[in-house]
Amino acid sequence: MVCPRCVEAVQNLLERAGYRPKAVSLGVAELDETTPADPEALAPLLHAAGFELLRGRAEQLTEQIKATLAEYLEHLRTARSPLTTSAFLTDRFAATYSHLSKVFSRTAHLTIEKYLIRLKIERVKELLSYGELTLNQIADQMRYSSGQHLSNQFRQVTGYSVSEFRRLMLPERMSLDALA
Repeated sequence: MVCPRCVEAVQNLLERAGYRPKAVSLGVAELDETTPADPEALAPLLHAAGFELLRGRAEQLTEQIKATLAEYLEHLRTARSPLTTSAFLTDRFAATYSHLSKVFSRTAHLTIEKYLIRLKIERVKELLSYGELTLNQIADQMRYSSGQHLSNQFRQVTGYSVSEFRRLMLPERMSLDALA
């Protein structure tokens, strides 16, 4: 689950299936103790709605890291002196960055840094599509060292220059759960 609508969809799905969710948040659903969960019955329901049941602790942690990295993007935009990615993650989890990084890389087949870059580029695509900010303003907002650095990274990830993307206004935005 990567957005509030996903949380709501999972909550509704669980309720329709006869479960009593105690709490549903990004990547986690806690059920009332009186309704034992049957993972084998729940998995196809979630899959039909475009979700997956995470069975292992590593998969769960990876999804929590992804959700936290989405929060980190907002932190970058709003914080006067933003934390580093590693400091932000270690503040949120009771684990070292090294451990988080190893689990994430093994499970997502991608480093935290590369996932964060993809996440940032998706946000940049969104901002470009609005047409309200210059490239340098977007670079500042996303904490790139310069518009040129953003431009280079944008081309590496998308295969297009920023100006090509703007001119073609490519609808090639990706959903956040498709980034890894």
